[in-house]
Amino acid sequence: MPANSDPPDSVGAEAASMVEVTATLPAGVALHARPAADLVRAASKLPTPVTLAANGKRANAHSILEVLGLGATGGTVVSISAAGPDAALATAAIAEVIANLRS
Repeated sequence: MPANSDPPDSVGAEAASMVEVTATLPAGVALHARPAADLVRAASKLPTPVTLAANGKRANAHSILEVLGLGATGGTVVSISAAGPDAALATAAIAEVIANLRS
């Protein structure tokens, strides 16, 4: 490596693969026990960790308690983020689950 070259930035590479999308909870659907459980089940099948954010709070999508703690109600916009090679697939899958949740 030449003296004036910087080493590869592995943190930057991971940040470059970060994907974030949003989805809106359907009207009349809050993330209470049943819809939250459906969401967590779907997220748990994915190989990529997914993070949700709503109402100024963040949650691991694999944790029912954290998802319930978001306090998201119908019409809430939920930010969905993931990093890694399957991040786009994971965020799209969770966005679809959120859009199709029923009470």
